Amino acid sequence: MKVLVTCPPMLGMIDDFRPIFADFGVEVTAPTVVQTLSVDELKKIVPQHDGWIIGDDPATRAVFAAGKAGRLKAAVKWGIGVDNVDFAACADLGIPIINTPNMFGGEVADIAVGYVIALARETFAIDRSVRQGQWPKPRGISLSGKTVALVGFGDIGKSAARRLLAADMRIIAYDPVASNTRELAAVERADWPLRLEEAHFIVITCALTPSSRRMVNEETLSRAKDGVRIVNVGRGPIIDETALEAALQSGKVHSAALDVFEVEPLPMNSYLRTNPHCVFGSHNASNTADAVARTSEIAIGKLMDFLNSK
Repeated sequence: MKVLVTCPPMLGMIDDFRPIFADFGVEVTAPTVVQTLSVDELKKIVPQHDGWIIGDDPATRAVFAAGKAGRLKAAVKWGIGVDNVDFAACADLGIPIINTPNMFGGEVADIAVGYVIALARETFAIDRSVRQGQWPKPRGISLSGKTVALVGFGDIGKSAARRLLAADMRIIAYDPVASNTRELAAVERADWPLRLEEAHFIVITCALTPSSRRMVNEETLSRAKDGVRIVNVGRGPIIDETALEAALQSGKVHSAALDVFEVEPLPMNSYLRTNPHCVFGSHNASNTADAVARTSEIAIGKLMDFLNSK
């Protein structure tokens, strides 16, 4: 059997997983992937494989149909986000598929809180200036007593809440489904975008769904506190980047730390690249050696369960 892997974090450690595949008698294909392969690339390569471990690629109906016409028997979406995968197409085509939920809530929460601190104390601006021979002293804000609008209260959101509460921050969580736990009883709840004017920080950890797409937009930003700081470790299209650009220019938004973008990699002509109040990631918040190993081993196991049942 042959298995295709297109998830960049897993590809970065692929030699660690080759022995696992070999134990199953599987040949693994590990192409060079910066962020995703294109639909055309996938339509050519997926049909050559019995199984596919998917990253953030456009796993569309057309791609799965091409795979079904070839050798494809099953797939696993590496990680928790599934907005790029057409699960309905898989059901129609009879292709078993599953994701790997609750794998790296702590890792992504670590990055989110790191960004909160960076925006509060402007550590990114200090670093840039010191590299240029300057010695700046920006006046930041303390975390204690500040309010966070936490968008998404699933595994990542709850992990972030634990860390933010430890910094004596107040949290208003927005999630239509998730419930509080006893240890997080101090977290307040609200319906988006009510009470947004109370928040010093907006921290986005939720999945991309039709209802969350561009939920941070001109109208919701107009409700926010002047000088609000924004962190996004969810999905890029949750923020309307045109509205964010205008809010950064006006000062409505003090600064933004973005691990994800509407288009990835971030285009060279993006306004955001020119704004000194933006801090960038590379859709990499989950990428630690520990999390990649844990998630990849589970993904391989789930895929082999599917393939061996055929």
